[in-house]
Amino acid sequence: MAPVLRSYVRGGWHAPTDEGRPLHDAVTGEEIARVSSAGVDFAAVLDHGRTVGGPALRALTFHQRAALLKALGQHLREHREELYELSARTGATLGDSKFDVDGGIGVLLAYASKGRRELPGGTLYVEGDVEPLSRGGTFVAQHVATPLHGVAVQVNAFNFPVWGPLEKFAPAFLAGVPSVVKPASPTAFLTARLAELVVDSGLLPEGTFQFVAGSVGDMFDHLTGQDLVSFTGSAATAATLRAHPAIVRNSVRFSAEADSLNLSVLGPDAGPGTPEFDLYVSQLVAEMTTKAGQKCTAIRRAFVPAQHVDAVAEAVSARLAGTTVGNPAADGVRMGALASLEQREEVRRSIKALADAGRIVFGDPEQVDVTGADAERGAFLSPVLLVGDPERAEPHEVEAFGPVATLLPYENTAQLLDYAARGHGSLAGSVVTGDAAFARDVVLGVAPWHGRLLVLTQSNAKESTGHGSPMPQLVHGGPGRAGGGEEMGGIRAVLHHMQRTAVQADPDTLTAITGRWVTGAARTATDVHPFRKHLEELRPGDTIVGGPRVVSQEDVEHFAEFTGDTFYAHMDAEAAAANPLFGERVAHGYLVVSLAAGLFVDPDPGPVLANFGVDRLRFLAPVKFGDALTVTLTCKQLTPRDSAAYGEVRWDADITRQDGESVARYDVLTLVAKKEVAR
Repeated sequence: MAPVLRSYVRGGWHAPTDEGRPLHDAVTGEEIARVSSAGVDFAAVLDHGRTVGGPALRALTFHQRAALLKALGQHLREHREELYELSARTGATLGDSKFDVDGGIGVLLAYASKGRRELPGGTLYVEGDVEPLSRGGTFVAQHVATPLHGVAVQVNAFNFPVWGPLEKFAPAFLAGVPSVVKPASPTAFLTARLAELVVDSGLLPEGTFQFVAGSVGDMFDHLTGQDLVSFTGSAATAATLRAHPAIVRNSVRFSAEADSLNLSVLGPDAGPGTPEFDLYVSQLVAEMTTKAGQKCTAIRRAFVPAQHVDAVAEAVSARLAGTTVGNPAADGVRMGALASLEQREEVRRSIKALADAGRIVFGDPEQVDVTGADAERGAFLSPVLLVGDPERAEPHEVEAFGPVATLLPYENTAQLLDYAARGHGSLAGSVVTGDAAFARDVVLGVAPWHGRLLVLTQSNAKESTGHGSPMPQLVHGGPGRAGGGEEMGGIRAVLHHMQRTAVQADPDTLTAITGRWVTGAARTATDVHPFRKHLEELRPGDTIVGGPRVVSQEDVEHFAEFTGDTFYAHMDAEAAAANPLFGERVAHGYLVVSLAAGLFVDPDPGPVLANFGVDRLRFLAPVKFGDALTVTLTCKQLTPRDSAAYGEVRWDADITRQDGESVARYDVLTLVAKKEVAR
């Protein structure tokens, strides 16, 4: 009997208590493993994640979690060849395997980078601006986000056994929430090996990563309002899981990625002979054959101007005819097998329904020439291209999850938008056109039904990642029948695993809670210039006051001559007098900011290494000749960098006139050396 896959739960490997169900090589039909979760105590699994994994993960800063994601990605990268080899048994070609394996590793590395660059150095995420709630400034509010004290349960589909788990795991881990990974059974043998590599790396705190081979048993019965569920699969299964009593009763966050009849539109301008026509054909063939069409983002509805349907059908068919189907290990094979014989039968049933509403123009769903394998023992299927009737329901309701696409004619943009909406929600769509006005009409018209839209033109084709390539920086999800979820999407996905809370307090208390100095909170004046302090010595609220500095007419005229900025409000007394905002000549805003820098900068070499930017600069009141400027510079936020000899410091700069009115306010961004490194 083939080996039975083990689960990794509660800090150890668990062998099931029964023989399990068989899993087969998609190419040869050979039984290669068995899968079962019998004997797993799912209540204890969730408890282990909450009580062991959660506290360990929340004790780490965002940057420390990001560093672990990077290290894990690098570790898995060293084992890619092994994962490619095993992936071939799922029916994947080498290109398909790289799409899955490298894509998953890429998500880990992308989130590691975003975590270091976009998240704070501590454990609390402060969102948005401080909200003033009172006239006197003593009552303010701030939104903060903290990690949920539960477990992120992920239930994955069979088509991406590496990328699927990792794209869900990365944002959860970065947020501070442990994961339980449950793969789809047909390709669970590959995810099981991925789990072994993750565990064997020794990088992750115990309890932050658990793996279940087989069914979820009664796990959902034990979910609480602090847990999350992320599901990828059919809309029917998503609906069943979403209605689980525990999910409904406890308002468990449930994210689903389900059925998706993704569209691709050829613009009326992109007729035969145009670069966009060739791009459309090439993209459609790639989407049909990559992963044997088993991608949630693959093109199912290919909308084509009625006058170009025959030309597109002929061009796509010609390319498909040159696509060799067979054993991924055989030379020249461009498309492998479906994940299982059961999946092939499901696709055949879907093709039959689509053919009833149209006609097959390429391929035979019942037979296919196969290279290097037995066409019946392996789950092989010919690519199938249909021409359908867009007025029929089937093209907009039946998803053949395989190498299948349907060409659908349209007469005008309004008709196209109507047809697009009949899909009731999709993950991804694309518009291939050289007409920007048409692209705008289509994008805005179909956007409410799509999570992501690609406009493909000859100018971006070489660098485009393509219709079916989700990116960790962008939302991956779609409305309606596509599930209504949003996986990935950069920091948005991290925040999905956190609770947003509005905190109302006085400025001093809010500063203590968030670790960020808030306007109105106490400032700390010291004898030591803040620029003479290393990163570890600085505290939010550290302040220096510089000035006053009188602004003269000579200052303004010199600045105008030196920079070339001779805008009339600074140089033309008559025109400035007619300006309703000023009434007379005024100083340049950038002169005011430059003078302020001279008032607070310490000139000697020291811990401050560089000024790398200014944020939120606003000129609030005019500065006239004779006005005296004072600047108050306050340490606002510290962001250490674990991997660097310095950190980032954000300073609040407030420039005031002699009457106390603020004339400019902004944040100064500096890089400040760490004391330990300096020594």
